[in-house]
Amino acid sequence: MIKKKLHNILLQGAMLIALSLISTAPVAAQRASAHATIQPTEIMIGEQALINVKVITPKDKTISFPVYESEIVPGVEVIAMLPPDTLIENNVMTLNFKYVVTSFDSTLYHVPHIPIFDGTDTVFSNSFGLKVTSPELSDSTLAYLEKINSGQTDSIDFEQLQLHDIKPVHKAPFVWTDYLWILWLVLGIALILALIGLVIYLILKKKKKGYLFKPPVVLPAHLRAVKELDKLKAEKIWQHGREKEYYSKLTDILRHYIYERAGINAMEMTSGEILNEVRKLSDVDSVYDNLKQILSTSDLVKFAKYKPYQDENDLSLVNAYFFVNQTREPDPVPNKEELEKELDNKDKINTQK
Repeated sequence: MIKKKLHNILLQGAMLIALSLISTAPVAAQRASAHATIQPTEIMIGEQALINVKVITPKDKTISFPVYESEIVPGVEVIAMLPPDTLIENNVMTLNFKYVVTSFDSTLYHVPHIPIFDGTDTVFSNSFGLKVTSPELSDSTLAYLEKINSGQTDSIDFEQLQLHDIKPVHKAPFVWTDYLWILWLVLGIALILALIGLVIYLILKKKKKGYLFKPPVVLPAHLRAVKELDKLKAEKIWQHGREKEYYSKLTDILRHYIYERAGINAMEMTSGEILNEVRKLSDVDSVYDNLKQILSTSDLVKFAKYKPYQDENDLSLVNAYFFVNQTREPDPVPNKEELEKELDNKDKINTQK
C-alpha cells in the first residue's frame, strides 16, 4: 500500500515537471539573448577598443541599448556609440551595437553585464575584461618614480624622469624638382604673352601701312587667259603626238575666258552654240573667224580623229592669242586727278635726274 502511494506521488511530480517545462519553452524561445565581445582585449594607454553587443531576438521586439554619457565603468571612457547593424532572417532579428572606448590608466578593467531592454524585459550580456598597459619605462625612470612614491624627494625633476616636450616641427628639405611645375607655368605664360605681343605688333604695323590683310591679287580675265596659253605653249603637248589633249586644253582656256569676259556659259555649250552666242556680241566681228577655226579643228580632232598639220596647230594657238587680245576689256581711262598726279610724279623724276 505504501509503495503504491509513493509510486503515485512520484508519477504526479514527474507530470508536473513535464508540464512546467512545456509551458516555459515558448517563453524562453521568445526572449532576447545578448553577447558582448571587445577587440582588442589589450590596449596601450590612449588607444581605442571596440565593444560589440550582439542581440538575437524575435523580429517584432523593440530593443533599447544603454547610452553611456562618459564611462562604461570607472576608467574606461566611451568615445562614440555607433548605430546598430540589423539583420532579419526567418522571423529572427540580429542586432550588433558598437561602443568605441579608451582608457588613460593602466590596469585590468572588468566590464560587468551590459543590460539590454527588449520592450518587456531586461536581458544581460556576458561580462568581459579590458587590459590597459603603459609604455615601458627605463630603469632609471622607474627608480626615480619609486623615490617620489616613497617621499624621498619633494620636487619633480623631469630630466631624471626622461619626460620631454614635443620636438619642434622640422622643415622639409628644399627639393627644386617639387617646384618645376611653377617654372613651366611661368615659361608657358611668358610664351603666350610673347605671341600675343607679336600678333599685336604685326597688326599695328600693317594697319599703319594702310592695310591689315593684303587682299589677293585678282588678274583680269584676258591676263589669266594669256598666262594659261603661255603655259600650254611651253608644255609642247601636240609635239609629243597628243593633239586631242592639246585641243581640249586650248578650247577650255577659251571657254573660261568667254565665260568671265562676256558672261556666256561656254563650258556647258557645244562649239556651234558658242559661235552663235559670240556672234551676238558687238566687238568680236574681227575675230569671229579665228574662234571658228579653233573650235572646228578641235571638234575634228576630238570626234573625227583628225590628224592636223603642224601649221594648223600653230595657227590655232596664234588665233587664240589674237582672240583674247582683241576682245580684252579696255584699260580704264584715268580721270583728271589721276592725270595730274601722274604728271607730278614725272616732274619729280625729271627734277631728280
